[in-house]
Amino acid sequence: MSAPDGARPYGGAPLTSADTAGLDSLRSGRAPVANAPAGPQPRDLTPQPRPASTPDRTLYMIGNAHLDPVWLWPWQEGYQEARATFKSVIDRMDEYPDFIFTCDQIVLLSWVEEQDPELFARIQERVAEGRWVNAGGWWVEPDCNMPMGESFARQGLYGQRYLQSRFGKPATVGMNVDPFGHNAMLPQILRGQGMDSYTFLRPGPHESILEETLFQWEAPDGSRVLGYRIPHEYGSPPGSVDGQTDKSLGAMDRTIGDAMIFYGVGNHGGGPTKANIESIYRYDRMGSFGRMQMASPRRFFDEVLARGQSYLDALPVVRDDLQHHAPGCYSAHSGIKAWQRRAQYAVLTAERWAAVASLQAGLAYPRADLERAWKQILFNQFHDILPGSAIESSYDDARDQLGEAVAIAKRITTLAHNTIARQIDIPLDATTQPVIVFNPHPWPVETDVDLQFGGKPTGAHVVDEDGNTVLSQRSQSTATTDDKSRGALVFRAELPALGYRVYRLLPGDPAPLADSPLEVSETVLENAHARIEIDPETGWLSSYLLKESGIDVLAGTDPSTHTQVNEDPTDTWGHRVLSYAWPGVAMKVERIYVRETGPLRSRVRIERSWGRSTFVEELVLDADSPFLTVNATLDWREPAHLLKLRFPVALENPAGTYEIPFGTLERPVDGAEEPAQAWVDLTGTLGGAPAGLTVVTTNKHGFDVSPAADGGTPSIGVTAVRSPVYSWHDPRLLSDESVYAYQDQGVQRFSYRLVPHAGNWRTAQPARIAALLGQPVRAQLESFHEGTLPSRLSFLSDGGGQVMVTAVKGSEDPSDAPGGADLIVRAVETTGAPASVTLDLPLVGRTLSAEFGPSQIRTFRIPADPSAEVVEVDLVEWPLDARPATEGEAPGEPDAEPTAPGEPVAEGETLTPAERIGTDDSAAFPGEQQ
Repeated sequence: MSAPDGARPYGGAPLTSADTAGLDSLRSGRAPVANAPAGPQPRDLTPQPRPASTPDRTLYMIGNAHLDPVWLWPWQEGYQEARATFKSVIDRMDEYPDFIFTCDQIVLLSWVEEQDPELFARIQERVAEGRWVNAGGWWVEPDCNMPMGESFARQGLYGQRYLQSRFGKPATVGMNVDPFGHNAMLPQILRGQGMDSYTFLRPGPHESILEETLFQWEAPDGSRVLGYRIPHEYGSPPGSVDGQTDKSLGAMDRTIGDAMIFYGVGNHGGGPTKANIESIYRYDRMGSFGRMQMASPRRFFDEVLARGQSYLDALPVVRDDLQHHAPGCYSAHSGIKAWQRRAQYAVLTAERWAAVASLQAGLAYPRADLERAWKQILFNQFHDILPGSAIESSYDDARDQLGEAVAIAKRITTLAHNTIARQIDIPLDATTQPVIVFNPHPWPVETDVDLQFGGKPTGAHVVDEDGNTVLSQRSQSTATTDDKSRGALVFRAELPALGYRVYRLLPGDPAPLADSPLEVSETVLENAHARIEIDPETGWLSSYLLKESGIDVLAGTDPSTHTQVNEDPTDTWGHRVLSYAWPGVAMKVERIYVRETGPLRSRVRIERSWGRSTFVEELVLDADSPFLTVNATLDWREPAHLLKLRFPVALENPAGTYEIPFGTLERPVDGAEEPAQAWVDLTGTLGGAPAGLTVVTTNKHGFDVSPAADGGTPSIGVTAVRSPVYSWHDPRLLSDESVYAYQDQGVQRFSYRLVPHAGNWRTAQPARIAALLGQPVRAQLESFHEGTLPSRLSFLSDGGGQVMVTAVKGSEDPSDAPGGADLIVRAVETTGAPASVTLDLPLVGRTLSAEFGPSQIRTFRIPADPSAEVVEVDLVEWPLDARPATEGEAPGEPDAEPTAPGEPVAEGETLTPAERIGTDDSAAFPGEQQ
């Protein structure tokens, strides 16, 4: 084609007289400029046919500006850079009308909208033109291994709804160019948020056995997305793109033909430069690499889909995580891991009680407050914050922001609990103190409740609503004063699913039991279910016998390997590290003693030291449980060292299973450092019978399952602490002349639970154990008053089986229901096998029956009006049959859906409110008068 006089052949402002001078010289007979890969040359050469020898492929040049809002700089710098980068992009669009820009990380758009409305309006115009393309659909590019499943749901909930509200359309392409690995459930999550494809960079070809650039990525439930691994890099230098293109072509799978090449200055933002864009014109004209056109990932994926189903069917199918890169990040900076997990649990709890109080008592659903809290959590899941790879000062901001989320959640929860509590009928009994225990879990829970109280100098004991004595014992008060009236006890609560129960506190210690169910010494913890022996030399378990099955998964193991201290010369990320399962030095046992004993639980305290550090483990065994809980306090004072906790097992042919977001994944028993949510299991055989050990943790995400070596036994390893220099990136060497700050110096606390089992891990339901360990019940001292609610009540139950409810919340779209919200319930199948579930919903007077495929996630919107229809919605809470229109089509859907969309559930008989409660036939349904 030729350009008219005074117009740029590739678009842009009309040519000036100076610009046209170069073209006039060409018309006057000068030889044209051609084959000039570098050096000065006119910007506005008339396009000519490409050489016949041009490679027959199209390179889709993806202009982008990856911006880490926090990394080697604080978020305030990222805030400013978002505006500067987006202004640069808009300026390039004014100069080059064919320039297309791809944007992800919705938080950046929100920042620009907040600080520069005029610039944001210009972005909206370019989106409408199709030249600014929003991809990703998530609030940030998060770490894709450590956040809880519900966090991934909320990344898309808030990201996609933002895009729809500001630009009229959500993203259809998932985009996480910089995170360090990607969990295997992401294809289902992306599908549930309206995205059919996924672009990423890591792991690179040198870090995994994944050879393909383009493939189908399949989640455990069968959901698929098209996956594209960005060849070479997502960003480029500011000059010519030839180097970027050369290296990208060298790093990609050439069999795919057409490909995406990402360009634009990144990490600290910047975006595509004039030199980038001009060089694309130059090399397209020269035919150096093939046809080069500026485009978006959506354009590329649409071209792939247009090749037809036979082409898609021939693509490789990947059914696994996409790992590994920087495995040291699973354990770097223990603080951010603990703050994140605490905040996620706090806000999930607040959502549940806010929904209950909204529908039960008409309390306004605090949608805006919850959104603010969630966005603080989601922002701090960014892939250079949660992995521990940012500068030290950024963690002061992260702590404060996550603290804000927790504070919001606690206010919401406290208001909801007190709103419910004042409606409970609690008759006056001046000799007692009412205590209400609230269970946030949607299944019945039996658990120990630690309670601090006052006004009872002779101690206290607990009775239930019928006056029956509840198992309890004294514990240590947190108030270390001379006020003798302050005290503490622990009692056993049996609680209804997502509900409450009223207990009463009476003065005086409980009467002693004739026969104690517990025996405890410095070397033995025993009850009717288990006998646990402690080796006095090493301070760790030498035997763990389950009495019912006769299985002892620790028999013959070496307890001296439990604590392993190593020097750790690896950088903050753990670049090029495969394993931290190194032989280490054991910490020295300083003291073992019985700290607590009684009819309910016993506690043995083990104190250790190494160098300047101390490590305390308190082993707690309940009277009626086979499982051992360990509360750990680590005071770490060792720069550039790590502590691995090892749990050897006497198993043959073990298989390792890890909890991942919303699911599980079996991985090789090879000692590799792997990420997990809260638990890891080793199951094999013992004496020919299947048996295993599950280790359930709080706040820890770096694990290994290691084979037997040097005459030892297989084991599970938990990386308790690493202490590298902040944001130290190999290959830079540390200097003796510099002063460095090391991570994780000081006190940290975490807990874990040992769950030995016959059979496999599914019988123990570790996901529910982990939820209770990380999200305890809450006890509240209460007063006497009349009310319409009974002394115990459940608002929602999933039955405690294979299908586990993970979210109970108010709807994002307001409704006419009391409090302005319908009920949203999300559940996931947890064992990898098909399942049926009946959800009991007294809160809205319904039961709901549904079928789940293996590892399937399903979400339901349940109106408060019993006559209104229950609607299945996606993870953005849009009805499955009424999602916003999207481009592209579904690549390689699974052969059969477990349940047909649009016919998701069968409702049970609608009962009256009193019938639904079922605890007290005379009680009114919450919120109604008798």
